[in-house]
Amino acid sequence: MFWLIILKALYFFLPAYFANMAPVLLKWIPLPNKPIQEKILGANKTWRGLFLGIGLGTLVFYLQKLAYQAGFTSLALIDYDGFSILLGILLGSGALLGDLIKSYFKRKRKIKPGQRWMPWDQLDFVLGGLILGMLVYVPPPEIVLVLLVISPFLHILFNHLGYWLRIRDSKW
Repeated sequence: MFWLIILKALYFFLPAYFANMAPVLLKWIPLPNKPIQEKILGANKTWRGLFLGIGLGTLVFYLQKLAYQAGFTSLALIDYDGFSILLGILLGSGALLGDLIKSYFKRKRKIKPGQRWMPWDQLDFVLGGLILGMLVYVPPPEIVLVLLVISPFLHILFNHLGYWLRIRDSKW
């Protein structure tokens, strides 16, 4: 039962996870890469990353919805038929908004891009995704707890993997 709760939490949060990874995974897409506000957020927070992240998070939610309609319900935390794509947009947008807010405070503290700022580097997108997603759906407390505990470890693991695969410039 405990493992099922973990899997359901992770599956539910896939739109936020993919939105958070999109700027790095999709950097090869030839779109304008203009910083959102370089002085405040740094040069690495771009309009391309923001739009691709929200788009990918929304697409992942849409695919979850299609999978649910096709009978894949074993990992579904929610009835995807009962929710519009707005939930996917909010999860993806929230993940990126959380990252932008963290970047703002990171620059205020004069922490360089790519330099560690634990635990905020690992929790920013989780908090943002949960908070914005809660405008449409409030997950049970145990799901929130699982996401807050497990996501930082997954974030570190995937960042290191991206670094070793030469997709990312830094491990953090």
